[in-house]
Amino acid sequence: MIASISIWFFAYILGSIPCGVLLAHTQNIDLKKHGSKNIGATNVSRILGKKAGALTLLGDTLKGWVGVAVASWFSNDFFIIAVAGTMVFLGHLFSVFLKFKGGKGVATGLGIHIYIMPIATLAAVIIFIFVLWISKYVSLSSIIAALALSFFTIFFEIPLPYKYMSLGIVFLIVSKHNKNIRRIFAGTEPHFL
Repeated sequence: MIASISIWFFAYILGSIPCGVLLAHTQNIDLKKHGSKNIGATNVSRILGKKAGALTLLGDTLKGWVGVAVASWFSNDFFIIAVAGTMVFLGHLFSVFLKFKGGKGVATGLGIHIYIMPIATLAAVIIFIFVLWISKYVSLSSIIAALALSFFTIFFEIPLPYKYMSLGIVFLIVSKHNKNIRRIFAGTEPHFL
């Protein structure tokens, strides 16, 4: 039990590392005061450029992947791994380093799902790219890709703890985009491209 708690604690601390914030600090910029005030790759791209945005995307994705990968190296218990995935995701949303605030979790959720269901995740990424190409909204693309992934989660053969973890992650991603949804309907959501 102590080993499991250690794995979960590590996953939460790993998830709490705010990649975008750290990159912005190297330029003496506080992301919470610029653009959408979000710490994710989209806002970093707008404020610091596409290279910094890509690095943030990579860092946040790797957090999710490493969180579940490390758990699986120490345990083959699906429940322990699923909780580790949940903890790394919650670390990103409620970072201990940002007074329990954080991002929307899309990239970190992506990393988690790449590890547990790579084929379904690839399909969701293709859907994301297609919706982004059509709509030019990162937020809408993220929401639709997340919902598609939840559909895949239900029908792909993956362990039940992973299904619950995945559905919880998708629910939180969509709920974190509630302001974006309102802006899309109001016509005030900024385009990415």
